[in-house]
Amino acid sequence: MSQARSHLRAALSLAAVSARGSTAGVMARRGLSARPAPQEPGMEYQDAVRMLNTLQTNAGYLEQVKRQRGDPQTQLEAMELYLARSGLQVEDLDQLNIIHVTGTKGKGSTCAFTECILRSYGLKTGFFSSPHLVQVRERIRINGQPISPELFTKHFWRLYHRLEETKVPWDGSCVSMPAYFRFLTLMAFHVFLQEKVDLAVVEVGIGGAYDCTNIIRKPVVCGVSALGIDHTSLLGDTVEKIAWQKGGIFKHGVPAFTVLQPEGPLAVLRDRARQVSCPLYLCPPLEALEEGGPPLTLGLEGEHQRSNASLALQLARCWLQQQDHQGIGELTASRPSLPRQLSLAPVFQPTAHMRRGLRETEWPGRTQVLRRGPLTWYLDGAHTTSSVQACVRWFRQALQGRVRPSGGPEVRVLLFNSTGDRDPAALLKLLQPCQFDYAVFCPNLTEVSPMGSADQQNFTVTLDQVLLRCLEHQRHWSHLDEQHTSPDLWSSPSLEPGGSASLLLASHPPMPSGASSLVFSCISHALQWISQGRDPVFQPPPPPRGLLAHPVASSGASELREAAAIHVLAPPSLHLVGGVLKLLEPSLSQ
Repeated sequence: MSQARSHLRAALSLAAVSARGSTAGVMARRGLSARPAPQEPGMEYQDAVRMLNTLQTNAGYLEQVKRQRGDPQTQLEAMELYLARSGLQVEDLDQLNIIHVTGTKGKGSTCAFTECILRSYGLKTGFFSSPHLVQVRERIRINGQPISPELFTKHFWRLYHRLEETKVPWDGSCVSMPAYFRFLTLMAFHVFLQEKVDLAVVEVGIGGAYDCTNIIRKPVVCGVSALGIDHTSLLGDTVEKIAWQKGGIFKHGVPAFTVLQPEGPLAVLRDRARQVSCPLYLCPPLEALEEGGPPLTLGLEGEHQRSNASLALQLARCWLQQQDHQGIGELTASRPSLPRQLSLAPVFQPTAHMRRGLRETEWPGRTQVLRRGPLTWYLDGAHTTSSVQACVRWFRQALQGRVRPSGGPEVRVLLFNSTGDRDPAALLKLLQPCQFDYAVFCPNLTEVSPMGSADQQNFTVTLDQVLLRCLEHQRHWSHLDEQHTSPDLWSSPSLEPGGSASLLLASHPPMPSGASSLVFSCISHALQWISQGRDPVFQPPPPPRGLLAHPVASSGASELREAAAIHVLAPPSLHLVGGVLKLLEPSLSQ
């Protein structure tokens, strides 16, 4: 056992003893878990979010996780220490009747479907997810709705002060505050316990085996959505390695379900399940559950959502069955033809409650469409190669089914940004078949001004870093155009003078048969150029004169003003989509 792990165990024991000896008194004095704490005097929601942002050590934390990959138990014990310091023990989490879901593509949508199905039965639900789109409180939901700013503020300061009061000496330093995501995970557990939810749907953050949500020891049921390549520096560079990580949430005797996967990762999941005696079932396609009944209507668009809905139905039914709930859907005799490596999940007739839950599911930023006058915004946080492929299919199918305008031309615009260790060139190549007239690149910054909402502040990157990455994206796009046209005679784009007052940072002259590309300094500036004042909701102040300084921006603005219809696709980052929604849907910020 490593020296660090020995020290961690000692600290954990000290915290546990301290918690057992003092929790009752402290909780009685401060109401940590039993009753609401008084509001912090002079503290508002934004004050709590700003303090939370000081815990944004995700980049450093991920580097630490990479170094400790060989011993995930150390990380879970660290989370257990934080839990004990907050006034809870791991056994307390068993009261939450948790549904634990991981995956690469569709785990958030699966959770949303599952939560809505069970809520349709009249159950009180908790839902923890990440990341948030507009406000951080979206990550913690009660009955499908983000907790109120007041409830968030109350629980934040209660937990923050408790952790400050219980710092544990360790090697001459201090085990002080958990990182951003760990803190929110702890906070979600406290909220769900105090709100006395009937169940909690918990979405894994990154991975599974090393994720801090994996402190959950006795979930009711687990799920694994579609797997693919993502977070390779942390999870591994093959789908099989990633499947091993995802299967880390399997627990002894706890049923688990997965969707149809390629043979390699499916075999890994099967082996992981066998190692811990976890019964693993393969979900039948949604078509098998529709046989003999009316088609199922989904609240989320896109053919790929049918796989997520099938997994959600199995998770919800399994939960209901284990709670001895009536009305879980009658089994049917038919069984689909699927690979035999795993046991097949039951084929059943979805109940009226299940159908209603699928139909009423809302999950903003995932295959979401906003129609505003001549503009149609297609928003999808697809960020892996497989999810971007699904996004492209969804977008092209939506365009095929549209009513073509008769009063003028149509314009297609791509709004793009990619972060982390993802391959932007590969993602952009997948988007080329959409035949965009313009490609617009910008960082995930709603505004250039530092006075923006604290909910969307990110201290793990600098402005220079994100702008240089946008220029890299533009170069990738230009290179893809060059492969289909004559060689580019224009010089490489560079930052233009003009300071913060200039909306347009760089542009690429029109290619003979390719999309013109532009780089803007923030999402707001990009939307101003795309919408040209024609979105009835998004009506910012008149843009600075520098907006039309480049011929591409000027000629494009004329074309956008004259277009009968403008179709804007915004992948492949949920943070980008969140910034777009903040501007297009102001009600989400209230």
